[in-house]
Amino acid sequence: MDAPIRPEPGTAATQAKQRISGRAVLLSLGVLLANLVINGLIFLFFRDSTLNPLLTAVLAVLWGVLGVYLIYYTLTWAVEQYPDRIRRQVLPYVFIGPAVLILGWLLILPALRTLYLSFFNASSEKFVGLGNYAAIFSDRLMATALRNNLLWVFVGTLACVCFGLLIAILADRSSYERIAKSIIFMPMAISFVAAGVIWKFVYYYQPGDEQIGLLNAIVTYFGGEPQAWTSMLQPWNNFFLIIILIWMQTGFAMVIFSAAIKGVPEDIMEAARVDGAGEVKIFFGIMIPYISTTILTVTTTIIVFTLKIFDVVMVMTGGQYDTEVVATQFYRQFFMYRNFGYGSTLAIVLLIAVLPVILINLRQFRKQGGF
Repeated sequence: MDAPIRPEPGTAATQAKQRISGRAVLLSLGVLLANLVINGLIFLFFRDSTLNPLLTAVLAVLWGVLGVYLIYYTLTWAVEQYPDRIRRQVLPYVFIGPAVLILGWLLILPALRTLYLSFFNASSEKFVGLGNYAAIFSDRLMATALRNNLLWVFVGTLACVCFGLLIAILADRSSYERIAKSIIFMPMAISFVAAGVIWKFVYYYQPGDEQIGLLNAIVTYFGGEPQAWTSMLQPWNNFFLIIILIWMQTGFAMVIFSAAIKGVPEDIMEAARVDGAGEVKIFFGIMIPYISTTILTVTTTIIVFTLKIFDVVMVMTGGQYDTEVVATQFYRQFFMYRNFGYGSTLAIVLLIAVLPVILINLRQFRKQGGF
């Protein structure tokens, strides 16, 4: 007769450990509820506080740092009470869960509410269906804004990508590579608002012979006539504004392209040189195909910037002189004219324009192993 099969030692104990105990579930729910209650009470305290504003700010910063630490610490401790199999599955969600909830609260819910408001009239009281969407494409100002956005997208993006790639190639072969890249990348360190203020002085115009604007000072020095570059020269004033974007974003494109170019195998280029290929042929035949995914990523990223452009236009011209873009029209309709339906519709149109570009970027990141 065959010997009876005996259970392996520790099997029952192992199975018992893999079961989810009621104590672990109660602990995790209790920890989550305690975090919500405690942080909610602290928020209410700061909201209704009559303390000194400086003291309130210091305490709020401390609460932000220590509160986030305690939330993650307590949630991690609660997850540690579960069996190993459950712990490995749940622990990643503990770390990304709060971020996803905050993003949902700050991005998804406002987007849904904006979509809802776009189907109503200016006071959000009467349902108008697709009336606001139809009005967008029959409004003269919106036609101008859409035209200007297309100029920003095509001219601005093309110039940033081309100049960034050219400078990356040239700087890579220069002995002053670090200094050159630092100078060109420097505008990325400032905001679009600050850049608008700087360039407002560059383009500044005043009647008379004395000009404090840099560009007009140069023009008058060589005997030319000063011009109101951003207000009088339609449609060229839009191109003068686009130059600010090129000045800021070329450094971003240059840095990304430079890193990609350094990843091109040197032996492939040396083999091409041995076969008699010139530098131009190597550039278009080897470098461009090798960094094509990087070019697409940089292009789509800058397109998103240009579609959402607002700060530069608002600081430089306020959208006047036919420099209006969709974002400035949205701001004007929603916050100045209080036309909530039409303003929300503009925001949704801008979101729809940006989404395909973002999806292309995400697809590229997935191909490169980013997801």
